[in-house]
Amino acid sequence: MRQKTLEVLEFDKVKASLLNEVISELGAEKIEQLQPATEYNIVVAQIEEVDEISQIYNQHRLPSLSGLSRISPSIQRAKIGGTLNVPELNAIKQLIQVQNQFKTFYNQLVEEDEKVNYVILDEQMRRLPILTHLYQSIKEKCDATDLFDSASYELQAIRSKISKTNQRIKAQLDRIVKSTGNQKKLSDAIVTVRNERHVIPVKAEYRQDFNGIMHDQSASGQTLYIEPSAVVELNNQVSRLRNEEKIEVTRILAQLTEEVAAEAASCLISEDIMGHLDFLIAKARYGAKIKATKPTFTETKQIYLPKAFHPLLDLNTVVANTIAFDKDIQTVIITGPNTGGKTVTLKTLGLIIVMAQSGLLIPTLDGSQLSVFENVFCDIGDDQSIEQSLSTFSSHMKTIISILEEANENSLILFDELGAGTDPSEGAALAMSILDHVHELGAHVMATTHYPELKAYSYNRQGVMNASVEFDVNTLSPTYKLLMGVPGRSNAFDISKRLGLSLKIINRAKSIVGQDEQEINEMIASLETNTKRVDDQRIELERLVREAEAIHQQLSQKYEQYQNFESRLMEEAKEKANQRVKTATKEADEILKELRDMRDLKGAEVKEHELINKKKMLDDQYEAQSIKQDVKKQRYDAIQVGDEVKVLSYGQKGEILELIGDEEAVVQMGIIKMKLPIKDLEKKEKMKEKPSKMVTRSNRSTVKMELDLRGYRYEEALHALDQYLDQAVLSNYEDVYIIHGKGTGALQKGVQQHLKQHRSVSSFRTGMPSEGGFGVTVATLK
Repeated sequence: MRQKTLEVLEFDKVKASLLNEVISELGAEKIEQLQPATEYNIVVAQIEEVDEISQIYNQHRLPSLSGLSRISPSIQRAKIGGTLNVPELNAIKQLIQVQNQFKTFYNQLVEEDEKVNYVILDEQMRRLPILTHLYQSIKEKCDATDLFDSASYELQAIRSKISKTNQRIKAQLDRIVKSTGNQKKLSDAIVTVRNERHVIPVKAEYRQDFNGIMHDQSASGQTLYIEPSAVVELNNQVSRLRNEEKIEVTRILAQLTEEVAAEAASCLISEDIMGHLDFLIAKARYGAKIKATKPTFTETKQIYLPKAFHPLLDLNTVVANTIAFDKDIQTVIITGPNTGGKTVTLKTLGLIIVMAQSGLLIPTLDGSQLSVFENVFCDIGDDQSIEQSLSTFSSHMKTIISILEEANENSLILFDELGAGTDPSEGAALAMSILDHVHELGAHVMATTHYPELKAYSYNRQGVMNASVEFDVNTLSPTYKLLMGVPGRSNAFDISKRLGLSLKIINRAKSIVGQDEQEINEMIASLETNTKRVDDQRIELERLVREAEAIHQQLSQKYEQYQNFESRLMEEAKEKANQRVKTATKEADEILKELRDMRDLKGAEVKEHELINKKKMLDDQYEAQSIKQDVKKQRYDAIQVGDEVKVLSYGQKGEILELIGDEEAVVQMGIIKMKLPIKDLEKKEKMKEKPSKMVTRSNRSTVKMELDLRGYRYEEALHALDQYLDQAVLSNYEDVYIIHGKGTGALQKGVQQHLKQHRSVSSFRTGMPSEGGFGVTVATLK
């Protein structure tokens, strides 16, 4: 993708924001090299990877990656036989510690919830090598700057000897320094070190009073640093021990370096994976800060960005707009006043696509859909050049020519003020010709213009749609709202009237303007009104459809639960009945056996068929228990269709659906219809609903009708929700919108559970597609 495009869209500022989120130089290098991908599979893999990390980041506290640094130069030196120093070994140890902490965190996360499935991250965790043995070796032998004394028995013995010898040297020098006779001969009563030898500071005039070796003198020459003869041999002994210590330290470091070299490949894999994780977590942090969401990429040509906003603008004041290329639409032409937000809309679209193809979450509501573009071309801004004598028109045309040479069907082209800077009639004709050419190429185009001729352009071309930025005539300022499908209209007369220009002058100006142009403006005004009305109706229709679908789903679930419950009860009843039948049959068989035995022993005349008949008679005497109740009727009111009655024989309430003569009626009891005798029915009085009290609330403060909880921790989100609902009730709102995003659904579930129990909420529902879909819950307040 063109570097100039990235510069115009200010992608470098997004990367600078990302750099503030990384921990290590490994992640920083990846951000500096970040470029948008153009292959579909790579783009999809990048966004899926970031989405997995973002889900974990938004729900859990990730372990720190502090201390992570580049170790590959040290690994390479170890492989070619060099010896690593203690700081280099500590850097390797820190890398292993960071990877082990993250792997432990991930394993615990998966164990706690078996339903989570992070396919891409799971593969990375499986690739992480086991380097605990190397970590332990370095940890046991190295502190922050040096080797531990206990790194080896030899090193411990040498350092012990050095310590004891130094103590003897200091003891002898202390006696010399503290001697009364030497007080005036010394510059200071201290023992110091020069050239790694213990010395005392002697005044130059008393040099002859101290036998020994002079190692240094002060800048003024007044103080000489002398090593007395009494400690020369002891200092020599320390020097020999120091050399032995260096040899032993080198041997230990070489041994540790060999262990590192043996695990060189594993260490490099660990560095690569952990650096990439730092890079991904930085993307997740940045996404949470700008409240970004995951886009869905399609292989068909599509752009749908619900409530998109520019991530570099102030998030508290930026106006979000839905940018959509409808089916079969390739070109969108935006008209409207200057400073109305046309250029920002172009940059927002271009930057969001560059971010998405770079594996970044994008600043829109959930549900965004994008194609993968090979190139994004921009003709935004004025590249006038004094040295090259280029005018505004010439600089624009030079850029457009270079774009047309490279553009194809997989390109997105952004034209700002197409055809500006020359004669209006020629500029408009040239703009339409350029748009026709890129339309034939199959590229997607968004262009801004002031030419009125282009307002009618879309009505004569297939695949072209108008759009405009709204202007508030009452406040004489733009609202920065994008109206898709509606061309901009001239507001000159309305603005002049608001500013106080004479009506006589305005009416004369209107008479000068052609009738066709006045009709166009009136048509556009009518389109604006109709578009808003249709949008409102569409939103209401989608709400009703969503409610109907929800009710249907609930009823289906309840009916399925009822069927399952009925089947289970029937199975249990059958099982109990079978058990009782088996028990009774067994007892009957035993009785028959006893009777046969008695017949055989005593010769009693008991015939077999008589025994069987007796057993059948016993079975026939069993009567099933009736579920009917014997309740006497208390009231004998006349019963009509629609009356609510009590069915005395079953103890249930019902409603009369049909009267069959004077004796019977069809009654609906719950989901059961039954034909019952009227003598078993007793009329009931319908309960009168108590009139609800109306409470008038005053709007005490300006509260938004939506609460955005994306990026919040679970507990913080519920606390913020409580505060917001209280404010919304005081503001006399009926419906409020809770934006929680989709993610894993945990925050959505928590919000809806909280709303179910909240004293001020009468009902709630999931948002419609135009409201944010499953990423939004709409609550109705009492």
